[in-house]
Amino acid sequence: MSDDDLRIRRAAQRAAYDRRTVDEIVDAALVAHVGTIREGRPVVIPMLAVRDGDWLLLHGAPAAGTFRRGRGQEVCVEMTLLDGIVLARSAFHHSLNYRSVVILGEAEVVSDEAERERSLAALVERIAPGRNHQLRPMTDTELRQTAVMRVSLERASAKVRTGPPIDEDEDYDWPVWAGVLPVTTAIGRPVPDPRLDEGVEVPQHVLDLAGTTR
Repeated sequence: MSDDDLRIRRAAQRAAYDRRTVDEIVDAALVAHVGTIREGRPVVIPMLAVRDGDWLLLHGAPAAGTFRRGRGQEVCVEMTLLDGIVLARSAFHHSLNYRSVVILGEAEVVSDEAERERSLAALVERIAPGRNHQLRPMTDTELRQTAVMRVSLERASAKVRTGPPIDEDEDYDWPVWAGVLPVTTAIGRPVPDPRLDEGVEVPQHVLDLAGTTR
């Protein structure tokens, strides 16, 4: 894949290639769709993903096909956040408001045990900041049964649509409601594990996440 593969040609005015935009979208999303080739055919799998500096960390089982196929190969990773449903005056101009990122790069499996343990801690910290210090340490068995693959964010492009529908000039007088239905991904109130010991309170780092949006 070349850098030209990242160039956005359709609605190019919505494209962004700066790291700040890319990082903001990656940080708001938690699910990545990872594309690899299996026996000559493309396969796309959703995976838990978080940013760790200049890298996107992908978490899974060592035996997962994406890890076996992706090791040392070029992969395509996509992440999207839906922000609104855009209702226009014609079917043709209906759309979505969204933030998306496409990342191209060679997948690296983190094989060093210490680095994998650090990466897993970074993954948990990105999901729920402040949680790591409360958790039971990982066992050697758990560490062996958990794989981390990383892809550099050096080659990435973003595409963002915002705002109202864009109709044909002659359609703005058409007597139908047009506008945007906002869509947000909100983190709700904590639901305790039924087997949670009595007296264990919800920690502040969890309460801080409740009610936030992405």
